[in-house]
Amino acid sequence: MKCKISRNAAKMIKLELEKEEHTGKLLRVYVTHAHGDHAHYGMGIDSPTDKDVVVSTDKDIDVILEKDNDFLDGIRIDYFYVPEEGFAITNPSKGNHGDH
Repeated sequence: MKCKISRNAAKMIKLELEKEEHTGKLLRVYVTHAHGDHAHYGMGIDSPTDKDVVVSTDKDIDVILEKDNDFLDGIRIDYFYVPEEGFAITNPSKGNHGDH
């Protein structure tokens, strides 16, 4: 499975992971709901289970993804400052190029 994280997103994720209450935990990305050929995503700080795979990224952030969930393979995590500040998770390999 693959996961890309933009430079801005990596900066914000690392700030969150460095908090004392998140010691030893990783970033988890999950599907909140799927319909048709695309999905909507959420994320949190968690520990992996036997249903997960941990994917290493080029930003030195390990990401927990649910095994065998095609909607998670190839996700991209971005962080935008405008028009509003926040994360955006898309999966260009599945035709999901942004919010709709």
